[in-house]
Amino acid sequence: MKITTWNVNSINVRLSHLAEFLKEEVPSVIGLQELKCSNDKFPLKEIEELGYHCEINGQPTYNGVALLSKTEIEDVVFDIPGYKCEEKRVIAGTIEGVRVINAYVPNGQSPESDKYQYKLNWLAAFTKYIEEVLKNYSQVIVIGDYNIAPTDDDVHHPETWQGKILCTDKEREAFLELLALGLLDGLRIEAQPKGLFTWWDYRQGGFEKNSGIRIDHLLLSRVLSRRFLSSAVHLNYRVMERPSDHAPVSVILK
Repeated sequence: MKITTWNVNSINVRLSHLAEFLKEEVPSVIGLQELKCSNDKFPLKEIEELGYHCEINGQPTYNGVALLSKTEIEDVVFDIPGYKCEEKRVIAGTIEGVRVINAYVPNGQSPESDKYQYKLNWLAAFTKYIEEVLKNYSQVIVIGDYNIAPTDDDVHHPETWQGKILCTDKEREAFLELLALGLLDGLRIEAQPKGLFTWWDYRQGGFEKNSGIRIDHLLLSRVLSRRFLSSAVHLNYRVMERPSDHAPVSVILK
């Protein structure tokens, strides 16, 4: 069972890239972030023709998440239950017995902005939500663009990122609080080469220089982690013409 997360940075701009990925990699499940379209503008027909079921939580221009699966998606939940937020950032469903939560965490803009505090409040609500999910499901995976680089090992030239958004102490503490619920970082279960990143700035040849950061994550419950076989960052999808600034990231389970 291959589960993938990918911030596509506009589903309609990146539709041909997604179609190629679905044909070549054939993930069992893929969670998409930053759809940047309302549900009625989502390319549902094209994706269904590739053999995937879709559940969509979109909005015009910004945000938006979706779950795609080769099999039925059951017990779908949109957003964080009980948390008032107009931004479409979360979708969850059960697929082949695995509870999949797909999230697009707020960026936060800068530690001095109101958006930073909003991000921290959102993460606190999200953590409580995941805590409740883990009480009801043993096989859980929490995937998405977290907009957090957990450690200095997840950042090129850490000294240049110190204290900056995505790398502040409070953001990293929030990530650790998620792990403390009993989740394991899918890209850290096995040894990985140094400099394995998932996002690179479009400017100044970020990808060519590997001046990236690791902010796209797949966190597995302890029960699900027993099925872990391998993980990968699909770097070849970052070098395509007009790529997303994120690469797809996958885990493979028994």
